[in-house]
Amino acid sequence: MTNLTITRRQFAAGAAGAALVGATPSFAQGLALPSAPVALNIIDVAGNLALTQKAFEAYRAAKPNLVSKFTFTKAPAPELPGKIKAQQDAGRVDIDMVLTGTDALAAGLDQKLWIDILGQHAAALPKLDDIYIKGAAMMQGLAKGQGVVVSYYPSGPILEYMPDRVKTAPASAEELLVWAKANPNKFLYARPANSGPGRTFMMGLPYILGDSNPKDPVKGWDKTWAYLKEIGQYIEYYPTGTGATMKELGEGTRDIIVSTTGWDINPRVLGVVPKEAKVQTLKNFSWVVDAHYMCVPKGVSNDKLAVLIDVMKFMLTPQAQAFTYDEGYFYPGPAVKDVPLSMAPAESQKAIAEFGRPEYEKMIADAPLQLPLEPDQMVIAFRMWDEQIGAAKGKK
Repeated sequence: MTNLTITRRQFAAGAAGAALVGATPSFAQGLALPSAPVALNIIDVAGNLALTQKAFEAYRAAKPNLVSKFTFTKAPAPELPGKIKAQQDAGRVDIDMVLTGTDALAAGLDQKLWIDILGQHAAALPKLDDIYIKGAAMMQGLAKGQGVVVSYYPSGPILEYMPDRVKTAPASAEELLVWAKANPNKFLYARPANSGPGRTFMMGLPYILGDSNPKDPVKGWDKTWAYLKEIGQYIEYYPTGTGATMKELGEGTRDIIVSTTGWDINPRVLGVVPKEAKVQTLKNFSWVVDAHYMCVPKGVSNDKLAVLIDVMKFMLTPQAQAFTYDEGYFYPGPAVKDVPLSMAPAESQKAIAEFGRPEYEKMIADAPLQLPLEPDQMVIAFRMWDEQIGAAKGKK
């Protein structure tokens, strides 16, 4: 593939954008393009704008006839469904697109907040099964057609450690337990309900330990709950967010923490964790995959919906997907095939060349991919962890 470095400046100048403007888009069935550009409000409840905002802005620069401006806001995922429902009940929806993880996606599915994009407008989008990489295609199934995967990463769980303090990293769950017992309060992970690495560790353990049903935290996780209780004896407390675990690893308070590919790379780029930190997987490891979605609330006008679907189509192009490498926050990031790092902006290439890990490519290729728990089961798992594990320590 040709080495393309797509920058926002190039789009604004028209170098890459001219092709976009000149292209004849296929728009959603039955929806006419607006006669004047629209202003679109995008709300992010997943941290996704770190990966995609430059691509959205590139679209606006390329197609000023369709979008006058994007307004980007961020909010906590738990607050969003109620806000959208209130707007829908009042007949005044002012959120045009939501960028979300599985949490708000699931809540919106449950409350019937989202437009059925694939059910009603699939012909205006690429055939997703043809363009997505395997893990992204798996995650797309969770959206029930009412969201479109825009970024993807294999996630974890992996261990992150400081090699000057951990000479031989644990390579199995049993070795990690032995290490934690010999080094009390030096292993740490955050509360799963508030931490991507924390929940990935919780969901990954049933595969590592060989539990009877990794998809059923109530009846199938006997080994996992017993393990978490036992290792919990040697954990000082459970932070309410991943950032605290990174900070403590960097400061030397902890020697091993639970991580993911993105949480490994990005804090080292930012200097929170020393560059020298290493990673390790545990025997029988599987990736518990993760993704971000684009969703459109019911009640959005047809003028805006026609443009939003064209925006989605653009966000799935290799040029737009290349932005999702970012600085390793959701590594790798692209959900579609054939988006090498060489297409990413120069700053992304530099950050990942310096702080990425060559071994990740083989690890991602070799280990099995597993979907996260279904939303209702994840809620149950969070509650059980809080009651059986977290309550024994308290949180701060």
